[in-house]
Amino acid sequence: MVRLAVVGLGKMGLSHHAMINAHPRVKLEAVCDATGYVLDVLNKYTGVRTYTDFDAMLREVELDAIIIATPSNMHSMMVKAALDKGLHVFCEKPFCLDTKDGELATRLATEKGLVNQVGYHNRFVGAFQEVKRLLDCDAIGKVTHVLAEAYGPVVLKPKGSSWRTQRTEGGGCLYDYAAHPLNLVNWYFGAPQGVGGTVLNSVFSKETDDEVFGSLFFADGKSAQISVNWSDESYRKMTTRISIWGTAGRITADRQECQVYLRDTASLPAGYQQGWNVRYTTDLTEPVWFYLRGEEYSAQLDYFVKCIEEKRAHDNVNSFHAALMTDKVISMMIADAAKGASVTSDEALPVAPKKKKGFFGGRH
Repeated sequence: MVRLAVVGLGKMGLSHHAMINAHPRVKLEAVCDATGYVLDVLNKYTGVRTYTDFDAMLREVELDAIIIATPSNMHSMMVKAALDKGLHVFCEKPFCLDTKDGELATRLATEKGLVNQVGYHNRFVGAFQEVKRLLDCDAIGKVTHVLAEAYGPVVLKPKGSSWRTQRTEGGGCLYDYAAHPLNLVNWYFGAPQGVGGTVLNSVFSKETDDEVFGSLFFADGKSAQISVNWSDESYRKMTTRISIWGTAGRITADRQECQVYLRDTASLPAGYQQGWNVRYTTDLTEPVWFYLRGEEYSAQLDYFVKCIEEKRAHDNVNSFHAALMTDKVISMMIADAAKGASVTSDEALPVAPKKKKGFFGGRH
């Protein structure tokens, strides 16, 4: 049995608590949070040991692993403390708000041979996994462009600030929402060479961004555009979508399905045909032991447990190293947005060069 603790009992922490507590090969030894009421309820009805002091829990409880689901600005400190204690760590996204902290934690986990994972759950969604499989077999040929989107109704009016809406604590829409499509782009294509045209715009929030737009540029010539808005009331809940264009077709996927158009030049994967194809997440997803919010949330925790059991510290699809790549892209986008417009109206060039005198060419 893997002996485990959950730290941070907000929305995601309570979800992780419910799922991991029901896991047949995990024993939940302790929970830690600053809210006494939540701890009292859990202790009364489950008997689990409760703590408000994170360091005291690490000293007093024999653990193999820990799930960290605290506000983002606390991640780096708690991750390092857990690694120093020799614990395998699952940390909610975003990984670290400072990439130097992320680099330190990644190096420490590697040196100690500890399983390390970050909660980018979309990598466990059947439709997004099918995208990865199709790209790996070059189903749509050479990829030329990507559009990665996420929209949802998080901040719909001016209101008091919370940790989530403060850049120094939660990171705002960029870290909390845009991180998801960015992480998918990194999973599919690796790290970009650079970024440009980044817009971090406030709609209702006073202290951070509510919408994020920008472009990523890759060494092989492909580009990716990011379009994210968490102040969009037209969506009932968060919706992440990715569209990919290639020389032999196109892929569009979201949580529900993967739509694929294959040209007559495409090398057809098994089960696919020329023209339109649709694969549904329900058909692509294996059953889980406990369903809450979506199979992907349970699947990522089960994957974490299996990596611990099988001692696969250096073979994790959602490792610190992978999450750090996304953190570095976010850092680049922040720096890019701070520069403002890269070309002003005063620097604009003519639409077309002037013709030389004496030249009367035309179309033939």
